[in-house]
Amino acid sequence: MKARVAVLISGAGTNMAALLYAAKAADCPYELVLVASNNPDAPGLALAAAEGIATWAQSHKGMSRAAFDALVDERLRAAGADYVALAGYMRILSDDFVAGWTDRMLNIHPSLLPLYKGLDTHQRAIDAGDRFGGCSVHVVTPALDDGPVLAQTPVAIVPGDTAETLAERVRFAEHQLYPAALAAFVTRERAPDWLLGRVRALAMALPEADEVTSHGMPCFGIVKGKKFAYFTHDHHGDGKTALLVKISGADEQAQLIELDEARYYRPAYFGDGWIGIRLDLGDTDWDAIGDWLRKSWLAIAPKKLAGLMAAAEDFQVATRVIASGAKQSRAVHAHSGLPRGVAARK
Repeated sequence: MKARVAVLISGAGTNMAALLYAAKAADCPYELVLVASNNPDAPGLALAAAEGIATWAQSHKGMSRAAFDALVDERLRAAGADYVALAGYMRILSDDFVAGWTDRMLNIHPSLLPLYKGLDTHQRAIDAGDRFGGCSVHVVTPALDDGPVLAQTPVAIVPGDTAETLAERVRFAEHQLYPAALAAFVTRERAPDWLLGRVRALAMALPEADEVTSHGMPCFGIVKGKKFAYFTHDHHGDGKTALLVKISGADEQAQLIELDEARYYRPAYFGDGWIGIRLDLGDTDWDAIGDWLRKSWLAIAPKKLAGLMAAAEDFQVATRVIASGAKQSRAVHAHSGLPRGVAARK
């Protein structure tokens, strides 16, 4: 199943066109489901429509940023988009809009980030005497052009270059870079190295956790103690990328497999006390994986260590409750007009 991508444009949409034509390849892992614009006259809309891609456009003029972004968000979700690609979309996005697409929205920027965020990137590179300009694909975050960089292509600055001549060559690089970076991004949740990195971060955050290799697999345990998780990829040729964690026994194992046989399975050679959880289905709930790792860790942790962890978690809960109470108290005083430290009376 291909990832469903919506593209936002404001003008000619040449990078959108690069994504569109790359998506025609049979092995491309994404498809375009919508091209949307804040400019009803954007030439890219006609191109997308001619190629059979759904389009939508409305001017942002006369609308607040939040209201317009909410309207765009509604259209993206109605189209069933899994990801959003910004391609010459000349709007600063609201924090709420960005939050709604966290880790699912990319942008292409005409510089070698972190250099030259914002506008006039080519002239700034020339004025600085740089040897290279270029382009970057990055994850969109609330700060302008500040998200993690996924891929870059440097483009040589030659004697006599102007901003216009450099921009023309950078556009060639953009049209090569963006489709490849988007394809890699939408398939990352099935990529073993990326999945192992996520598991490792969660497992190693647990107290006294360590990592070794056991039976050819990355294995996580407590230092000088028992093991609580294994990461497996195509183990014994089973074609699965999965996390193996401890469970209570055969009954729990059978219940989980019955609940979701596509996700849970009995791992070969591990017996009834373990469950395999597929990570390569493209829809992994990483909060749930964190919970599974914690539960498995608790199953093998010494009582003293488990008690210390429980105490630390109780302290964190108490701290959040106190902070929430203080925040509510400030809100009450602000609403009542009373100064802080003065109780509001009914």
